[in-house]
Amino acid sequence: MYNLQMDRISWAIGLIVVMASCSRDYQPKPKGYNRLTLPEASYRISPDTLPYQFEYSIHAKFLKDTSWVKSDYWSNYWVEIYYPELQSSIHLTYEKINHDEKKLREYLKDAYVLTSKHQIKAYSIDETIVQTPSGKTAVIAELDGEVPSQFQFTMTDSVQNFLRGALYFNVKVQNDSLQPAIEYMKKDMMKLINTVAWRNKSSKF
Repeated sequence: MYNLQMDRISWAIGLIVVMASCSRDYQPKPKGYNRLTLPEASYRISPDTLPYQFEYSIHAKFLKDTSWVKSDYWSNYWVEIYYPELQSSIHLTYEKINHDEKKLREYLKDAYVLTSKHQIKAYSIDETIVQTPSGKTAVIAELDGEVPSQFQFTMTDSVQNFLRGALYFNVKVQNDSLQPAIEYMKKDMMKLINTVAWRNKSSKF
């Protein structure tokens, strides 16, 4: 008799648990982000078809920049360094100055405007001036926040060459989830900056 009552009590408790679990309002779990596997850093020299050279990752593809429609602003020397595994790209835009101060001012203004467009979503924009091992000067802008480009730079010798670089990710996720990849790409971009050399005869190589 005692065992029968215990069985009934256990059955009743089990039924209550099942009913409670069936009526519980379950919320779907947020979709997790894929864990990023960052490749070991290793570099190679850019092709000699450009009026400038630099070192870029062996894990990236060297492509012709197709992000701009051909126009007065488009150049054959614009390239894209694409990272398939990270779905990120470094866009490089190059212009010849030919001792034209007006052109130089225009290029610098355009670079400033392009960076400023991110101010709406950026928490902060930190600009620093660095000098490369070969004595070149680069202006670097690091952007914090949900912005499409987290790292940009400009380099020029003020007489012949103007180079601008910008980092972009081709995935729509929050930047805090991409932070390891962003830091990885920043290091690669600093490697690029520190190895830039001009190929013009009138410029120091």
